[in-house]
Amino acid sequence: MISRIPDFGARALEYLAVLVLAFACSSGGAATEPARVAQPIGPGRSPARVLMLTATAAFRHDSIPAARQVMTTLAVTTGQFAVTATEDLSLITADTLRGYDVVMFALTSGELPLSASQKSALVDFVSSGHGFVGVHSATDTLYEWPDYGRLVGAYFKEHPWTQRGTVVIDDPSHPANAGVIDRLSITEEFYTFQENPRPHVAVLLHLDPLSVGAPAGDYPLAWAQSFGSGRSYYNALGHFPETWNDDRFQRMLTAAIVWASGR
Repeated sequence: MISRIPDFGARALEYLAVLVLAFACSSGGAATEPARVAQPIGPGRSPARVLMLTATAAFRHDSIPAARQVMTTLAVTTGQFAVTATEDLSLITADTLRGYDVVMFALTSGELPLSASQKSALVDFVSSGHGFVGVHSATDTLYEWPDYGRLVGAYFKEHPWTQRGTVVIDDPSHPANAGVIDRLSITEEFYTFQENPRPHVAVLLHLDPLSVGAPAGDYPLAWAQSFGSGRSYYNALGHFPETWNDDRFQRMLTAAIVWASGR
């Protein structure tokens, strides 16, 4: 009997530890904090499925390879989304888009040769409850398609300042700004737009004009909006590979994808 006492004590302690851990987890206790493994969004929800398009018909950014690599890595390290990076425009069809939650136009440019049915498929995809994410020159894309202008929120006008500047957070509480609450000092190619999108969208970031020596005014850089039953997000940053490798930018894109997907 004596030889069994240590075994019983050990088992009792193990059982007690399990009970304590279970209670802590169920009550949101600190016992869950050391585990930093990324989990899918919400109970029973799988990661958002993202179709990332980097096709170009005009200017082609040197940062495209970095963008594709970063998004592929983030998909693995965050567990928040899965990404298919492509330049194959034939994938923009109603049938193919049924397998995705978000379409991402990253560094696209020019009049991409999409057919009328492909354009309808993209609009229907987002307006029926899915998501769109545009990055940097996504606003320098498809000028001849007005519905795309509504989807992305504005069209590019010019980039008068390629230098270090200060980006101000307009709405720290918006889910797409998750994890980024302070001003960002960053070297970028800062865009202006043909029309100020603020009356039609929720502006999330803007450029501090004093930081680049610009005239006083309103210079939105990122925004979010509803599009039918779906959601659209745009971020004008991303010209340089260094931006894509900036963890603040990565946190914004990850949060934007989660938000746009409806998670």
